[in-house]
Amino acid sequence: MSKLRLGPVVEEKPVKLTIELSGTLMRGLIDYAAVHAKLTGLATPLPPERLIAPMLERFIASDREFSKQRRRI
Repeated sequence: MSKLRLGPVVEEKPVKLTIELSGTLMRGLIDYAAVHAKLTGLATPLPPERLIAPMLERFIASDREFSKQRRRI
């Protein structure tokens, strides 16, 4: 079984943010939450909005060009 890029979701004090998502992206997040729950042993999937921040954190952390440019700031 392959591993998802997103591991366990850590609780942290949230900052409120309002965004608009396409229907396609929302359905993808719902499906991702179901697979994530299955592979991490959660009884029920996390709400899609709980996945967005960890996914963005992972994306930013893995972007090599961003890291290089950020160090130059």
